[in-house]
Amino acid sequence: MFDVKLVLEGVEDAFGCEIDFSQLIKIYGNPPEAEKRYSPAECIGTERHKITGNPDDDSISTSYVERQNLTMRMGMRRFTRLTNGFSKKALNLFYAESLHFMYYNFCRIHQTLRVTPAMAAKVTDRLWEIEDILGLLA
Repeated sequence: MFDVKLVLEGVEDAFGCEIDFSQLIKIYGNPPEAEKRYSPAECIGTERHKITGNPDDDSISTSYVERQNLTMRMGMRRFTRLTNGFSKKALNLFYAESLHFMYYNFCRIHQTLRVTPAMAAKVTDRLWEIEDILGLLA
């Protein structure tokens, strides 16, 4: 389980104290013995914890972060177990993640938004190209 004080400090450092923040903790049981070695354990329950503000109980979910994790794993083989695409240096992993998120947010048009997330958030008014990202490095 996470140290709630450290999580709260990180959230407040990033967003200030005027945020609604909660945690959903999933409780896993042991997988059935007949399952294969890499089978995930079964989720047998959840705990909801309000950390700060006044979050809506119906909106406490892990769906968004789990979808983001899947997108990152599928887009970067570095996060897939049992592959040789892993980063041997933490700095290389940091750079790979940074490139992934720049492309994801500024270059890739999302089906539901019909624009990039950066355009939807009004961070930029145009579709970026890979060359634009590389230009930031020069």
